[in-house]
Amino acid sequence: MGRTSAVLLLAALGACVPEGPAGGDGASAAAPRPPPSPRPKPASTAPPRADAAVVKAGAWITSTFTDDFQRAELGPDWNALGKQWRIDSGRLCARGAKNHGIWLMRRLPVNARVEFDAVAESPEGDIKAELWGDGQSGATGSSYNNATSYLTIFGGWRNTKHALARLDEHGEDRLELDVDPNSDDERARPASPGQPYRFVIERRDGHTVTWTVNGVDYFELDDAEPLSGEGHEHLGFNDWDAPVCFDNVKIEPR
Repeated sequence: MGRTSAVLLLAALGACVPEGPAGGDGASAAAPRPPPSPRPKPASTAPPRADAAVVKAGAWITSTFTDDFQRAELGPDWNALGKQWRIDSGRLCARGAKNHGIWLMRRLPVNARVEFDAVAESPEGDIKAELWGDGQSGATGSSYNNATSYLTIFGGWRNTKHALARLDEHGEDRLELDVDPNSDDERARPASPGQPYRFVIERRDGHTVTWTVNGVDYFELDDAEPLSGEGHEHLGFNDWDAPVCFDNVKIEPR
């Protein structure tokens, strides 16, 4: 075989060799290539979730439900997203949960009256609850902008605001009051460390959420797209960093 014919034959054989993976190491095309190293899976952006069987096990609240936490362990009714949640001297308490809250597995009806006591254990306030959420989600970042619930925040942002938010605690549509320790408006006062507050959050007509604290009306949100149905059936308590405690939960269908 002449030199020209040999060159043409080698070129033809080379054209039949499959192309290696993009970004190869420059080895000969005829040499076998090792399989590409598996790429690391990206960190999940899904909210923390409990075992699906546990979440589905929650019974509907069809009559008055109460919990006074007079026991040592949380028990099966509660799904804590972090180890920070504990029972301490007959109260449900946490510090530094970083918006990984605790959910009541019993399911809220669309219309319900939810009551509980809440205490800020430091001057930072930051008493937070979630209403009509999915019972299994928490924040996936430093800002809780992917909630599944309405959020009541008393003395939030280092005791500078009270707010009622929908799905995003930083949302532009949240209702809020600036805290002013010298205000004559009782609603504008900060959360006082060690003082119990009685929260009442209620929905009667399927779309209007009201919130009172110690019998004083704070906010009323008439939601054109109310959070109801699957994924919006649970009560939760939450916390960023400040120590907070909750007690004497009472839920009544409406």
